[in-house]
Amino acid sequence: MGSLIWLVAAVALAGVEAAVGEFTFLMLAAGALTTSAAALAGLPVWAEVTIFAVSSAAFWFFLRPYLHRRLVTSAPYDDSPRALIGTRAVVLEPVTARGGQVRFDGGIWSARSFDPSVEIPVGSDVIVSEIDGPVVVVWKED
Repeated sequence: MGSLIWLVAAVALAGVEAAVGEFTFLMLAAGALTTSAAALAGLPVWAEVTIFAVSSAAFWFFLRPYLHRRLVTSAPYDDSPRALIGTRAVVLEPVTARGGQVRFDGGIWSARSFDPSVEIPVGSDVIVSEIDGPVVVVWKED
């Protein structure tokens, strides 16, 4: 019966963690789940409470920092030209395989068409597919 109570407590704590998202209740849920497994051996209540406290503390001190570093840390800011690939631009001068101009990222860029056989008219919305030095390679959405 004790293992079922600890299992219900683990599920409830995991549900609270889903609402909070700080890994605190997740560590308590892991401790309750560990205690649920240990309670199957028919341990006395004082031993179950001790196992819960020790296992929760161990998860808190050893697993939580790893999870926090791995899942909460944001990705570094990418200010390279690669970050501009996939953005939208507006054609200012007709874009061909030889040249043209587009406006995006707050400025006017030289551009050429990704498909050499396509000429993109003024006012068209295009997608940046590549940045080749000072020239933006674009393609027109259908």
